[in-house]
Amino acid sequence: MTTIGIYQILLYLLVLLILVKPLGWYMARVYEGKPCGLDRIFSPFERFLYRLCDIKPTQEMDWKSYLATMLFFNVLGMLAVYALQRLQFYLPLNPQSFSAVSPDLAFNTASSFATNTNWQSYGGETTMSYFTQMMALTVQNFVSAATGMSLLVALIRGITNHENKNLGNFWVDTVRGILYILLPLSFLFAIILTSQGVIQNFKPNQKTTLVQAISYQQPLTDSSGQPIKDTKGNPKMETKEMLEQVVPMGPVASQIAIKQLGTNGGGFFNVNSAHPFENPTPLTNFLEALAILLIPAALCYTFGVMVKDRRQGWAIFTAMFIILIPFTTAAVMAEQAGNPAFTQMGTDPTAQYSLYPGGNMEGKETRFGIVNSALWATVTTAASNGSVNAMHDSFTPLGGLVPIWMMHLGEVIFGGVGSGLYGMLMIVIVTVFIAGLMVGRTPEYLGKKIEPYEMKMASMAVLIMPLIVLICTAIACVTEVGVSSLANPGAHGFSEMLYAFTSMGNNNGSAFAGLNANTLFYNIVGGVVMLISRYWIAIPALAIAGSLARKKIIPSSAGTLETFSSLFIILIIGVTIIIGALSFLPALALGPIVEQIMLWGQYGH
Repeated sequence: MTTIGIYQILLYLLVLLILVKPLGWYMARVYEGKPCGLDRIFSPFERFLYRLCDIKPTQEMDWKSYLATMLFFNVLGMLAVYALQRLQFYLPLNPQSFSAVSPDLAFNTASSFATNTNWQSYGGETTMSYFTQMMALTVQNFVSAATGMSLLVALIRGITNHENKNLGNFWVDTVRGILYILLPLSFLFAIILTSQGVIQNFKPNQKTTLVQAISYQQPLTDSSGQPIKDTKGNPKMETKEMLEQVVPMGPVASQIAIKQLGTNGGGFFNVNSAHPFENPTPLTNFLEALAILLIPAALCYTFGVMVKDRRQGWAIFTAMFIILIPFTTAAVMAEQAGNPAFTQMGTDPTAQYSLYPGGNMEGKETRFGIVNSALWATVTTAASNGSVNAMHDSFTPLGGLVPIWMMHLGEVIFGGVGSGLYGMLMIVIVTVFIAGLMVGRTPEYLGKKIEPYEMKMASMAVLIMPLIVLICTAIACVTEVGVSSLANPGAHGFSEMLYAFTSMGNNNGSAFAGLNANTLFYNIVGGVVMLISRYWIAIPALAIAGSLARKKIIPSSAGTLETFSSLFIILIIGVTIIIGALSFLPALALGPIVEQIMLWGQYGH
């Protein structure tokens, strides 16, 4: 790793660390209903929304009511996204006159954006109208992110409340999350992005004359569209010359801001944040990568404030931070080690523009380079974000292993806004239980006994993801509808399928692009996987919140395990990695690990 690369990573981590406390403190005040500064501006509008929607902000909900309300709201959002896609040809702001999205793709996309996955089986600039991008996808970016944050706050209240069943009000938590946190941050971020060249307009796609014409060949076809062949059966080719290029337009900055801050990740364009209109400069790249982890990291401090023990929040943050650093280092080192195939051929794809020749630049933007591409790949899969600034399918096998494994850990290393932390709290409960067994005591967490009911719910939340990912990957591997989408055979093709279902099963949304996922099989199965993965974890989390809220507070004693100590942080790290390794190491051995071994063997390493 180069010196400048080390400095880039250290700067990123340092700025993230500096912002955790102020933003975490602010979000705690928002959810506790205390003055936060912006309440002077937004509180009249907040009260207007409550009156308009007949919401009683002082009415508390138990966990079942909270869950039912959340599911009802999310189902409505999903149906709205589906309907807007199916009707987009008849709706305004469609200058390219895009037709309706097919039913299976519309279902997949609706499931994706309702669950904060933002898996995209389509090219945004060639499929979705501006109206659909804004009213369906961008709106759901706000709503799905706020839902995850609301569920986390409900779980925190379950931990702090005692001998009652109240978890707050879902409508209030969601409104305040959007109004006081997501909207202001997104507005500010969008302005910064537009100042750097991210576009924001309603113009139709523009045609521009190329500086240098491009010649290419394409098959000749007859009137029915069938290729014309010569006497040997080979298709006849004709030379074409491209003089113009179509440049896509649209309201991009407003969507990119919330896609990163809300850990949504769905890009306006097909190549996501590798596109210069989404991510034009090294500064926007730094800020967008920072935005991915900003709210999930700050929520750790919010947790500490709301449970009245900041040490608890810092302990969880430290465990996440410690896991993130070696994975980031491994990704950068794997990509900077380069591809032995290039070495064998005597070529160096980076020598012409790098002071440090060498490394795997395939699939990466030269304005970002290897370090920023590998850092982004690690961060976006640590969070439930899924946006990309480089093509993960072009990473070296070990470089591609890192983002897969980050998701295999359950996306609890910061994870999605809200969902990452309540997923980590499920692992914390498992860790507390294991630690209690080790010392022969009834496990406790923050003054609440962890009993069989909580362990059953936590186990369901932790194990559903590996189960559904492995089952669906196995089905795809042995069925024609699954393997027919592969562009690459062998170990890499298996990695593409494993990555796809890992991404959908963790509500991430990134992909190894060599897999054609826009098929009936992947759209329907993937849509169901995304729904199960989001709500099967949310339901046990709320059930645990309801159970803990009814319990009495147990005073700590000399035998109480300190859940903020360095020992407990080590235990959290160990349990997190062991669960991921035990669940997925055999699958990884069939994919990126064996692919790397084959690469070394083929080129004499």
